[in-house]
Amino acid sequence: MKPLGIYDIIRIDEYSSTPKYQQIINSVLKAIESGRLRQQDILPSINDLSYELDVSRDTAEKGYRYLKKIGILGSVPGKGYYIKNVSVDHVLKICLLFNKLSAHKKIIYDSFVESLGNNAAIDFYIYNNDFSLFKKLLSERHEDYTHYVIIPHFIEGGENAYEIINTLPKEKLILLDKKISGVNDDVAAVYENFSKDIYNALREAGDRLKKYDTLKIIFPENSYYPQEIVDGFRRFCQDYAFNYKVINNIESEEIKNGEVYISVMEDDLVKLVERIMQSGLELGKDTGVISYNETPVKKIILNGITTISTDFYQMGKMAAQSILDDSRAHIEVPFILTLRNSL
Repeated sequence: MKPLGIYDIIRIDEYSSTPKYQQIINSVLKAIESGRLRQQDILPSINDLSYELDVSRDTAEKGYRYLKKIGILGSVPGKGYYIKNVSVDHVLKICLLFNKLSAHKKIIYDSFVESLGNNAAIDFYIYNNDFSLFKKLLSERHEDYTHYVIIPHFIEGGENAYEIINTLPKEKLILLDKKISGVNDDVAAVYENFSKDIYNALREAGDRLKKYDTLKIIFPENSYYPQEIVDGFRRFCQDYAFNYKVINNIESEEIKNGEVYISVMEDDLVKLVERIMQSGLELGKDTGVISYNETPVKKIILNGITTISTDFYQMGKMAAQSILDDSRAHIEVPFILTLRNSL
């Protein structure tokens, strides 16, 4: 028989960034885990599911097709879909919060999902570096999650982030990308060491940097990037006798011979490249560019942009492994210098 309140069981959260077909899959897996769906229970037809959830027929069919592939659903021609098997491994129920969507965040997400395997139901949310939205999303989560995985970057208000984060059970929490002062020390963390990472990457690039006299980092005001990046940059310049400057706005900065520009934000990289092309200076000889965070397109721009970047694939994989191992270890993610023609 079809369970009462089936659309309270299979539902779509419009706030979630999880693909809607995956939300259908997650709903069914979590309902089996909790006992709300049982063997032989009848599920709505694809057409009914599409109509009631206001999703495309393709979306509903994709969700059911995956559940059938892993042996959860069966189907009878003319009668529809039913729960064929409830003997599934323990389902991990994960609340995943990212500060924004970007090319490198997608690498983290894909690696995380791939590494967890089939029996993980992931509710994925984006809070756009907005602490108020971050707080609202966590405060309104009423699911019985097994884990919360959080990337904690905020433009403002983040000084109080530890208060809401500390309301979560510490054994269920994993901080991703950045550790937060004030959060319980015995929670798991897979993180970047921002100050040390940029210092070591610039030191590794030392032979290329020798032909320049000045290093400038473009670090906008009200950025969600940690101030530790600037601290590590300054320390390197002082230790290795480079002139240096922190720039808030690249559009008002004169592009000069003998200078290297480190761009933290993707938007600033585009403006910087435009300015260099207009200047008549030769990139990699007269002036240099280093971009923070590796993405595939940087292999192509101006015959290759040098990058300093965490290993985003490993970050996602390490976070998933922390869950699978039930570990609370603090793990630094590898940081990589990729030298190209722009330096």
